[in-house]
Amino acid sequence: MSVEVKIPTVGESITSGVISVWHKADGEAVSKGEILLTLDTDKVSTDLTAEESGTIHLLAQVGEEVSIGQVVATIEPGATQIAATPTAQKATPAKKAPPAPSPATATSAEVAPVVAPSTTSSSLRSAVEAANMTLGVLQHTPAAPSASYEERISRKKLTPLRRKIAAQLVMAQHQAAILTTFNECDMSAVMKLRAEMQEAFTAEHGVKLGFMSFFIKAVVSALRAVPSVNARLDGDELVSNHYFDIGVAVGTDRGLMVPVVRDADHLSFAGLEKAMAAYAVKAREGKIEFQDLQGGVFTISNGGIYGSLLSTPILNPPQSGILGMHKIQERPVAVKGQVVIRPMMYLALSYDHRIVDGKEAVTFLVRVKDCIENPTRLMLGL
Repeated sequence: MSVEVKIPTVGESITSGVISVWHKADGEAVSKGEILLTLDTDKVSTDLTAEESGTIHLLAQVGEEVSIGQVVATIEPGATQIAATPTAQKATPAKKAPPAPSPATATSAEVAPVVAPSTTSSSLRSAVEAANMTLGVLQHTPAAPSASYEERISRKKLTPLRRKIAAQLVMAQHQAAILTTFNECDMSAVMKLRAEMQEAFTAEHGVKLGFMSFFIKAVVSALRAVPSVNARLDGDELVSNHYFDIGVAVGTDRGLMVPVVRDADHLSFAGLEKAMAAYAVKAREGKIEFQDLQGGVFTISNGGIYGSLLSTPILNPPQSGILGMHKIQERPVAVKGQVVIRPMMYLALSYDHRIVDGKEAVTFLVRVKDCIENPTRLMLGL
């Protein structure tokens, strides 16, 4: 009796998805536990595995949108693989080349020069060259017509995740009064600390000490100092959060995802780095789960890893703030009346101006700057 492969429930409010990859071909043998397909939804991508060994028969195609519970394939237990036998193609006999025309015969595509007996060798060469030029013009093949508009473009449907991202961004622009304020921070102290501690930190904890853990710590400190940024509007009510679940934007082949580091205020630098490393592995393998993306109170986005020097990040609803990190670039700055070269980073805080005033936003960003430029404060929890 065949076993049905159904689309399982992958998260609350998710009713459908798109088959992005079939990892097995129709009629191919599968083993229990093997990955059969990758399903993209508007929140996560997930892999479906075989519950039985046998031969698979596909009932849905790549790119098809399928509903939760829909049967997309069947597996015949114990059946052997159906091998596709290619149809032998008959050999097409090679066409015989047309016989070469005799030198004395001129075809419609040839012009035989007529040379008078008194023609000199120079005149003969000129006549032959002229004849060859004429022959080339006669044999010239017209250029192929330009491709049609449809042949010059390609179309494909947006994935559910990309549609969801688009809808979220448009909703954020329409429903919040987004304003962005900027500052810059000197990365010298953090870079020096990382260089001094990296070897010992990696040996002790098995992960590298990155920049993001410093910024998460700095954001937690700033959220404590400016609680309005750790709040959101719900209708005509202001909801204040008293916890610190920080979202970290991660770019993937399937689109932008924001997994959430839970209780970041209770984690050490090593704990933060391990949490982010685990999310990075899940993102690369397409195994980010729905619950990994829920419940964040604030987001950090690092466009600097792609070379971005400055940007205005868009809020991640229903959050009221997002911090944009950017490329570290050596620039001349004034320090105690002297111009020096320092590794600088622009910081951008976008926030919902309906509940966060300009003074509070600037205070928040200055707090982040102070924490990064004085990392000892973060080490001591100040």
